[in-house]
Amino acid sequence: MSSIELTSSQRDILSALVDLHREREDSVKGETIAGEVGRNAGTIRNQMQSLKALQLVEGVPGPKGGYRPTTKAFEALDVQQMDDPASTPLALEGEHQESLNVQEIDLTSVHHPELCRAEVTAQGSIRHISDGDSVTVGPTPLSKLVIEGTVDGKEEAANTLVLKIDGMRAPAGESSH
Repeated sequence: MSSIELTSSQRDILSALVDLHREREDSVKGETIAGEVGRNAGTIRNQMQSLKALQLVEGVPGPKGGYRPTTKAFEALDVQQMDDPASTPLALEGEHQESLNVQEIDLTSVHHPELCRAEVTAQGSIRHISDGDSVTVGPTPLSKLVIEGTVDGKEEAANTLVLKIDGMRAPAGESSH
């Protein structure tokens, strides 16, 4: 876990920058970040100055310029930076979400299936997902687990969805691990 303490505003802005940078694989303009987090572009510029001072972002000058997250930004957000991550898809209302890749799945109360919840952490923005939406996660790379659920809550700063599990399935045969 990182020792850098970020305000919720800084965390939101940095998370949006990381997500947008991953989608584009290029620098991101302040106006684009402002639109993503619903804030004024001037506020973003001010916050970027403090994030630069913390060495979490770097400015890219020029007409195609903007901001890029540093390796330290990924550490501060406790996000794994992988060159070629395994793909675990996520579908929203039956439609595959190209910009999202599932990073982690935590299951709670598996001894009580009727109370079972899944906390799904994704790489990519979950801002467009709302409570009550139907979500399908998987299949996971090794066990081929598929989880179907309904969004019961979300933590945007951590990019985590809380799902009420409607169903889970995985191949009953031997897994590849």
